[in-house]
Amino acid sequence: MESINRDKLFIASCLALTVTSMTFAIRAGMLGPLGVEFGLDNQQIGTIASTAFWGFPLAVIIGGMLTDIIGMRNLMIVAFVSHIIGIVMTILAGGFWGLFFSTFLIGAANGLVEAACNPLVATLYPENKTTKLNHFHIWFPGGLVIGGLVVYFFNQMGLGWQWQMATMLIPAVIYGVMFFGQKFPVTERVAKGVSTSEMYSSMFTPLFAFMVICMFCTSITELGTNQWIAVLLDNVTDNAILLLVGVSTIMAVGRGFAGPVVNQFSTPGVLLVSAILSALGLYWMSMASGNMIFAATAVFAFGVTYFWPTMIGFVAEYVPKSGAVGMAVMGGAGMFATAIFQPIIGSVYDAQLIEALPTGADLAAYKAAAAESAEAIEYAKAQIKAGPYILRSMVVLPIFLTVAFGALYAMRGKLPKNEEAIGH
Repeated sequence: MESINRDKLFIASCLALTVTSMTFAIRAGMLGPLGVEFGLDNQQIGTIASTAFWGFPLAVIIGGMLTDIIGMRNLMIVAFVSHIIGIVMTILAGGFWGLFFSTFLIGAANGLVEAACNPLVATLYPENKTTKLNHFHIWFPGGLVIGGLVVYFFNQMGLGWQWQMATMLIPAVIYGVMFFGQKFPVTERVAKGVSTSEMYSSMFTPLFAFMVICMFCTSITELGTNQWIAVLLDNVTDNAILLLVGVSTIMAVGRGFAGPVVNQFSTPGVLLVSAILSALGLYWMSMASGNMIFAATAVFAFGVTYFWPTMIGFVAEYVPKSGAVGMAVMGGAGMFATAIFQPIIGSVYDAQLIEALPTGADLAAYKAAAAESAEAIEYAKAQIKAGPYILRSMVVLPIFLTVAFGALYAMRGKLPKNEEAIGH
């Protein structure tokens, strides 16, 4: 690995993930304005948001299957081109279908980044997989912080969502330039001589299936909440987008301390503590008001901090024969579940708003009503009821995870790990 610039590849991977996460934050800030500008209801908005989550699992699973065939470098080239085209298409979109297809393309680019960079990081740092995957995934919440601040300050300056989307071109171009000309290693699975049949067989095990089911719930708990938080709590706090920034800041800082945390609690232990804090935080967010909502959000943020990278790190450690495809399936499962859930959140939110508004109210008319009008005031009151209801309903997911990860933690001594699992 002497001719491979490990640090440069890692930094470029972090920048690529920053672009990925900025798309989530900026899209979260766009959902409200898009509905008003193009006359979209919340179910349509949820459908647009979900296309990113559909594009992601398709790309990450297909990309994972191609990683050992065409190489991680070529996957990153396709990811870069897709990011650039998707961002430009979004800026130029004129309605539902333009937003639909451009968001799908960006989601596919995001999936290719995960498909290439997760096994790249695991291969570059075989001695410290879960910790380095957490360090790499610092830049998912890091990008959410950057994107959230872009939304906040650009809104203050009167610069709309098109300008906000355009900011993502900067880190996208930088990561493309950094990757250009770099030599990539082969994946750890190929380097250790694990056959393709062994790789696929390792994924047809109870442990892997269990982790896929848990990935459904962890990703919905984290991404489903973060994608809608600015909408659901818009009238519970004056600056709902800053809640997303706060969550993301805590996640970024927390992942920076992943090494000692994992060493202290073990990988299954980290997942168990995360589930407990997520359940407590989500329920508290649904009940809190005023400044207390920031405290509740902090508890939730600590809960979801380690979910995504630790789930992937668990598979890399305890089911290493699954290789790049195993990590890709985990990421794809998470985004697939979130894709299904996005329109559901939107439709249930619409139903709760209608129930809270006067009988026979036209939801679209109330949503687009002028500020301070009677309709706008009623709509704000409806939001205060509907948003927390959605959050309260979602608590069932981390409660299930608490039970599931509790069982996993109790069995931790019986699980194979690292070299033992890979047959050396």
